Amino acid sequence: MDRQRRHLLRGALALPVAGAGAAMGTAMSAELPAELPALPPVDARTPAQLAGDEAWWGQVRALYDLTDEVVMLDNGYWGAMARPVLQAYQQATATVNAGNAWFGRLAFPPLFEQARVQLAQALGVDTDEIALTRGATEAMQALIGGYNKLGPGDTVLYADTDYDSMIAAMQWLRARRGVDVQRLVLPEPFDHDSIVDAYRQALARHPRTRLLLLTQVNHRNGMLLPVAQIAALARAAGAEVILDAAHGIGQVDTPVRALGVDFIGINLHKWIGAPVGVGAIYVRRGRVRDLDPYMGEADHDDIRTRIHTGTVNFAAYMALPLALQLHQRIGVANKRARLLHLRNLLLDALRGDDRVQLLASADPRLSSAIAGFRLRGQTTLAANTATATAMVKQAGVFVVPREGLASGACLRATPGIFSTPAQMQALVRAVRAVAG
Repeated sequence: MDRQRRHLLRGALALPVAGAGAAMGTAMSAELPAELPALPPVDARTPAQLAGDEAWWGQVRALYDLTDEVVMLDNGYWGAMARPVLQAYQQATATVNAGNAWFGRLAFPPLFEQARVQLAQALGVDTDEIALTRGATEAMQALIGGYNKLGPGDTVLYADTDYDSMIAAMQWLRARRGVDVQRLVLPEPFDHDSIVDAYRQALARHPRTRLLLLTQVNHRNGMLLPVAQIAALARAAGAEVILDAAHGIGQVDTPVRALGVDFIGINLHKWIGAPVGVGAIYVRRGRVRDLDPYMGEADHDDIRTRIHTGTVNFAAYMALPLALQLHQRIGVANKRARLLHLRNLLLDALRGDDRVQLLASADPRLSSAIAGFRLRGQTTLAANTATATAMVKQAGVFVVPREGLASGACLRATPGIFSTPAQMQALVRAVRAVAG
C-alpha cells in the first residue's frame, strides 16, 4: 500500500510540472522567443554613433505601448515593460491563476531558480551571489539592517543624495547597533574631483567610520558616483560599502564586479524593464555571514537566508528572463548613450539661461538619464510642486519634484529609451514658459 501511494504521488506531482512548463515555454525558453522581434543591425557603429539614429530607436519605441495623455518624463519611477515582456507577464499570470497552489508549489520553484540563474549570468556574477527580491528597497534594508560588523562607537555615514528609505535605515542603526550616524552634504555644483574629495575628507573627519552608504545614481539630481574610486577610499580607511544600485543597474555599463563593492541592492523594474516588484540582492561569495540571518532564518552560507520575501508575484519573476533578453539585445552601452543623448538635449538648451539652475552634470563620468534642475531661487518642495503642476497644465509635460538635497528641492526629468527628441524639446519649451 505504501509503495502504491508513493507511486501515485510521484505521478501526480509530475503532471503539473510538465503542463506548466509547456504553458510557460515561450516566456521561459533559453532561446529568444519568436515574439521578441529583431532590431536592425548596429553594424560597426559605436553607442555614441547609434544614440542619434532616430530610425533605430524608433523601432525600439515601437516595442512599447505608451500613454499619449502627457509627455511622460518621469521614467525613473519604473520602466515600462516592452510589449513582449508584458505579454509574457500576462501569459504567466494566467498560468499561475489557473494552476493556483498546485502550480505555485511544484512548477514555480524551478522557474524562480532559472530566473535567478539568468540574472546572475546577465550581471556577470555567480548564482550563489544573487537572491531575488521585490525591489532595491527591500534588498537595501536587508543589507543595512543585517550588516553585523558594527558595534557601539563605530560610525556609519550617508549623504544627502541617498534615497529616503536607505537614509532611514542608516539612522535606525543608531538604535540597532549603537553606532554614531553621520550625514555628508555633497558639494553643489559638483565635479568629479570635488565629489571624491568630499568622501575622502568625511572619512578623515570620522576615522571610526565602518559603514558607508553609496548610491550609484541618485534619484534627486541624477549624479553618477565614481563608486569604484570611493569604495577604494573606504576600504583603505577600514570602512565597508553598501551600494544602492537601484538606478544604476540597467543604464550604467559598469560590470558589477568592477564596482569593488561586496553588498549591492538592485532594482530590475526600472532600467531592465521587468514587471514592477522585481529586484535582487548581491553579496560577494564569502561575505554572507557578515549579514545576520533574516529574522530567524537558518544561519548558513546561502544568500537566500538573508532575505525572506514571503509569497511573491510569481508571474513577475517568470517574465524576468525575457526582460533580460531584450535588455541584452538592445545593449546597456547603447541604452546609456541614448539616454544621455536625450538628457543632454535638455541641458544644452537650458545651459546659460539664468532663470534655470541645472543640477545635473555635463561630465559624462557623473551623468545619468536623470536630470535634476530647478527654477532659480525655488528651493522649497511646495514651489517645485507648483512648477511641476503648471508644466502639466500649460504644456502637458510631466516631471516630478524631489526633496532631500541640502540645497533644497528640485525637479527631476527622466527620459526612457523610448523617449524622443520631440518630447525633450517639449520639456525645454515648458521650462522656459514657467520660468518666464
